[in-house]
Amino acid sequence: MQLYDTLTRGKQELPPPPAPVRMYFCGPTVYQRAHIGNARPYILGMWLRSWLRSRGYDVTLVHNITDINDKIYEAAPGASAELAAQATQWYLEDTDQLGLGRPDALPKASEVVLQIIRFISELIESDHAYESEGDVYFRVGSFPEYGRLSGQRPDQVEEQEPNQRKEDPRDFALWKANKPGEDTWWDSPWGRGRPGWHIECSVMAEELLGPAFEIHGGGLDLVFPHHENELAQSHALGHDFAQIWTHNGLLRFTGSKMSKSEGNVVTIRDAIAQWGRETVLVYFLTAHWSKPIDFSDETLAAAAARVDGFREVFRAPSEPATPGEWERFEAALEDDFNTPDALAVMHGWRDHELLRRALDIFGLASLAEEQEAPDEIVELARQRQEARAARDFEEADRLRAEIEAAGWEARDVADGFQLVPR
Repeated sequence: MQLYDTLTRGKQELPPPPAPVRMYFCGPTVYQRAHIGNARPYILGMWLRSWLRSRGYDVTLVHNITDINDKIYEAAPGASAELAAQATQWYLEDTDQLGLGRPDALPKASEVVLQIIRFISELIESDHAYESEGDVYFRVGSFPEYGRLSGQRPDQVEEQEPNQRKEDPRDFALWKANKPGEDTWWDSPWGRGRPGWHIECSVMAEELLGPAFEIHGGGLDLVFPHHENELAQSHALGHDFAQIWTHNGLLRFTGSKMSKSEGNVVTIRDAIAQWGRETVLVYFLTAHWSKPIDFSDETLAAAAARVDGFREVFRAPSEPATPGEWERFEAALEDDFNTPDALAVMHGWRDHELLRRALDIFGLASLAEEQEAPDEIVELARQRQEARAARDFEEADRLRAEIEAAGWEARDVADGFQLVPR
């Protein structure tokens, strides 16, 4: 299987199965309800795990929770820990509704602070970091490859978090001294404080997957500075770290990036409540993971129509697929996990077994299940059938209208009737 790698700007091959594939996908900073854009790396990671396991790989997926961060302190001064715990629970509840299960590990930054302190100490000992007034900074000038992931020249890298305590404007924080209003802190060799954002992910990834692993994923907006800094920290200590960097495209809401700071947010919970989890999942299938995707009523309505199309296939008799159809589906996913091409192949199938097998990869096997109508709707349909048999078409039409008003459609079939949600 090949996946596009941001670092090399090309597709990279995974080793053949049953090789291990260890994946780390960056998760949310937890300070409010997650928006639907946050779901994309989560869904991509879960789908990749599902597909690779079906191909015989030994897959481990880690998806972190950033529960120590400036944004959390700003959102809840004096109560950041409580907010982080609550928002973590929201995130788990909301992603559970997607019906994909959970990653193999969901580490929190607050759980690995001692390991982070050890990692920072090694960077200081190797002269890649320095202490300054209780803060610790990574010395960017000590790492000549800095900027390679994001395509920046080392001498032109933009400044991060400007302050006078840094030797070089490009340097970034590994440890931050405790400030007034910050209600969580840990003791360290440099004084009371807490980790910077970037070091948290290097440590969580290496603690759970080792110093070298196959895939690191996250949104395109994380390439710089977050992933650039992760790579620098780990490579500075001689760790191979991630072999392939996959960065998913961002959601666009009415033409602009969806983000909490822009205020144009639709939450995961709201999207599922309005459209249903199957429609949300099919919506994400329609665009290649590395490209932007537009979120609108029109794109979700189109996904809902695709969902109905799949359900209609299972309401009709199964028709055997021609030889080689699964191989076409497989080829689409093996070539950079191209879900739009795979979706196009699936839409041509009327073979129930084959389609159910493919849908299951994406958590959509439920589309093959018959949706049972409530008993009272079944009774109305039975009465309608009797009215038609008695040629009382006025009563049959009245009953059909009552069934439709309840959100169902009564279809006449050879052995009676079929009830389908409208």
